[in-house]
This record gives sequence, C-alpha cells and structure tokens, in this order.
Amino acid sequence: MPEPPLLTYIGGPTLLIEWRGLRLLTDPTFDPAGTSYPTPAYTLRKTQGPALPADRLGAVDVVLLSHDHHFDNLDHAGRTLLSRAGTVLTTVAGAERIGRSTRGLRPGEEVHLPGPDGRRLHIVATPARHGPPDGDRGPVIGFRLHWRDDEAGGIYLTGDTVWYEGVHGVRSRGPVQGVIAFAGAAKVKVAGDSPLTLTATDTIRIAEEFHPAMIVPIHFEGWEHFTESRSQMEQAFAGAGLAHRLQWLPPGKAAPLRASRD
Repeated sequence: MPEPPLLTYIGGPTLLIEWRGLRLLTDPTFDPAGTSYPTPAYTLRKTQGPALPADRLGAVDVVLLSHDHHFDNLDHAGRTLLSRAGTVLTTVAGAERIGRSTRGLRPGEEVHLPGPDGRRLHIVATPARHGPPDGDRGPVIGFRLHWRDDEAGGIYLTGDTVWYEGVHGVRSRGPVQGVIAFAGAAKVKVAGDSPLTLTATDTIRIAEEFHPAMIVPIHFEGWEHFTESRSQMEQAFAGAGLAHRLQWLPPGKAAPLRASRD
C-alpha cells in the first residue's frame, strides 16, 4: 500500500503536501500577523502569521495557486516565494500577470509531473466559483491530484469556492481519499452578505458527495473576513453524524492524511 500524503498546515490557505517524493504548496501566504491589504473597495487584515516561516520551508516542486488576485491567497511574502518554486500552476489570467515559469490552466486541463520514482502525478484544474453567481470575483480554480496506480484515490483541493454544480462534477473524475476544503464562509462588505467560500453546510455536502474521503479544512482562520469558526464546523459535522470524517491538522507539523473509517 503506498504511503499516504504528508500534510503540513502553515496557515490560511497554505498547505505543504509531500507525496511520493514531490513537494507541493497551496496558495502561499507568509506575511506576519497584523498586515493590512488595502484595495479601492475593501481592506483585508491578517490576524495570524505562518506556523512555518518561508525560510524553513525547503524546496518546493510545485505551487498550486487557486488565484493570484486576492491577498489572502497570495500575500507579499508568498509572491516572493513563487520565484523559488519549480513550477507554478494557476488560472490563465493569473499566469499572464505573474509570468516567469507560471502555467495557466482552465478547468479540465491537466498536467503530468514526474516524481522521483518515475511515476507521474496527474494534476487536473477543477472548477470553482468564488461566491454567488451574479458576482465577479475573478477566475479561480481548484485542483485534483492523483497517481494513476494509487487505488486509495486522489486529493481534491477546492480552492476558494462555494458549493455549486461545478464542485459536484469533480466527483465524476474518480475517487478521492481526501478533500482539502477552503472553508470559513469568507465575507467582505462590498460583496454583500453572501459567503465567498465554503460554509459548514457546503462542506457537509462535499463530505456527502465525496464519501468516504476525509475532509481537511483549511483557510478558515487567520484573516478577519472569515465568519465561521472551527467550532461551528465541528458542531455542524457532529449534528450530521460526520464528525469522524473531519481531520484537523496541527499547525506547522507534518501529519499523514488519515484513512477513512467508513
């Protein structure tokens, strides 16, 4: 049986995935707590610093960047780190803005990355909708990762999305052993009262859709604009009889993705 992926939660949307010799980093955010990010429409404020500083991260083979145009998914220090990564995968618009060795993907497009043992990791860009259908928050993607010979299934990273038919469609690509859920029900005043990322209810729907995958919440803390906490998600999952499907990661420490007990 292949070794499970190791997950190191750094904070916000930032997660290091070590899997069969490859090191992949999601949405890099490494600025200190207290940093503010003013824009013409709103100001984002960071409340927690990274559990692992960028200079202790080590080499990164791939950055999986759901989108580049919001500071809570790519802050100043995170943007600097992109130049050290072997490959950066993001939206087509984001790749045009970032340049360098960045590759833009549309939902459904796939790249294959060779691992040290000669096997190839398949990375598929998945659809994401960053809020209600009538809003324009810019293009966002998620990612599905899998090794063709791994019977345990792949990993699905939702990116910043709400539950909608595009998320439902990811399940048809095959089984997953873990869903990295960008949760917290983020809201900003200029976008109204609609959540811009997964609510606890959305995340329960994902757990039901991707049975029996473990659900690993990230991007639910560390910024002022999150409106649902860990405890609220725990209560919701307990009420749905799904508490055993949640896996909370210890900040800054590598932990294997747990196998589901279902």
